Amino acid sequence: MGLTTKQKQFLKAHAHSLNPVVLLGAEGLSESVIKEIDSSIEHHELIKIKLNAGEARKEQAQEAADAVHAELLSVVGRVAIMFRQRKENSNFILPSAKSK
Repeated sequence: MGLTTKQKQFLKAHAHSLNPVVLLGAEGLSESVIKEIDSSIEHHELIKIKLNAGEARKEQAQEAADAVHAELLSVVGRVAIMFRQRKENSNFILPSAKSK
């Protein structure tokens, strides 16, 4: 996907008021959790997920993003922000890559 820094900042600002829609439990990234993340990101485009308390939270978040073909925007504490834009009827008009 390759988002610019400006586009990531724009999306993180929109994600600020969101609540996590998926909680990763002790089992980690199971098939049912991947399906739930995929369904949520298809519907909302921009989501937060709450990670379990393990040490490898960033790796876990990146693995989840890769599984649903989404862009991992950030991981702060136990919360990760992911984005996957729909091809049609997107909720977000991203700033152009050329704008300053």
